[in-house]
Amino acid sequence: MAEPFKNMFREETIGMLAEAMNAAGPLDINAFMADALNGLGVLELKDRVRHLSAVLRHHLDSDYSVAIAHILRALPPPLANARTVTSGFVIWPLCQFVEDHGVDDPDISLPALYELTRRFSAEFAIRPFLLEYPDHTLALLEDWADDQDQHVRRLVSEGSRPRLPWGRRLHFLIEDPSPLLPLLEKLRNDPEEYVRRSVANNLNDIAKDNPDVVVNLCRRWLKGASQDRKRLVRHALRSLIKQGHPGALELLGFGPPEVEIIDFSGPDKAVIGTTAQLELSLRSTCNQQQNLVIDYALHSPGANGRSNRKVFKWRTTKVEAGAELKIRHTHSFRPVSTRPTRPGAYLFELLINGQSLGRHGLTLGKRTVMSPRGPMPGNP
Repeated sequence: MAEPFKNMFREETIGMLAEAMNAAGPLDINAFMADALNGLGVLELKDRVRHLSAVLRHHLDSDYSVAIAHILRALPPPLANARTVTSGFVIWPLCQFVEDHGVDDPDISLPALYELTRRFSAEFAIRPFLLEYPDHTLALLEDWADDQDQHVRRLVSEGSRPRLPWGRRLHFLIEDPSPLLPLLEKLRNDPEEYVRRSVANNLNDIAKDNPDVVVNLCRRWLKGASQDRKRLVRHALRSLIKQGHPGALELLGFGPPEVEIIDFSGPDKAVIGTTAQLELSLRSTCNQQQNLVIDYALHSPGANGRSNRKVFKWRTTKVEAGAELKIRHTHSFRPVSTRPTRPGAYLFELLINGQSLGRHGLTLGKRTVMSPRGPMPGNP
């Protein structure tokens, strides 16, 4: 079993941070370590990062500019390439320090984030500056989009994502993403896949609230596009494809499906912790080859009597004129922490190129728990 990410911040790694800070200026290592480890064990990942930021604030000079200079002297050399970005994990509390204590000093903090992001992404730490000083920070990001360091260029697109997971929402960019488009235009041909992938993630965020903006942009980007650009566009449109957005599907060559559904079926009952096998049989009614995106949406019982709907990928394929296609898929009802599995009525909805073309219902029961007195129903 993989070690939890929160354990990246344990006594050994915090000791490395303390030694680096002590080498760059005065720091009482014993006092710092005592405060850093106090209460650490019960904290999850981001709370550990915030805790270490607070400990740094207590032990560094009370003058923020002096504290930042101390931090910058303690930094290791910049990361050499994208593949080693997680090796700078210990830098995260330093980014958090700027986020927590430096928003009132953008002229000191933003150059510091430039240096920090070359060691570990400052994508979270830059967001308060976008919210407090949007024009100034966006202008700076436009300059950084031309930087020689790929980590700095990636910060431009990743740090400005309107809906960055774990990050503060940038509501002004959710409402109007137009300030982002010049930045993404600059980065669309970046030589690093690492950066282009971030551009696609930014567009995917924008598409959640402004789908037509992204579809129109991608339509223009696909004219004479390289394979790298096409890959970027496919990744950018992924959420819209799952939603069945007609414009996104059309851009990627998926028109209205011309098919006859022969069979879409599965079991009528299942139990939490088991699986259900779906079967699909269809015939093409098109007079030429067609591209099909075959997905399914699962409608499931939610909290307070509401219904949830989640789309799952099944297959992307080509079907010849008049040909039949038979495929199977196993859906797991094993509980996961991010998606509670409740007993009750479930509905599988067949989606082909975004159109709903079939339904199959299933009743999900509780797992049977063995006891000394025999089997009894119960939650897993």
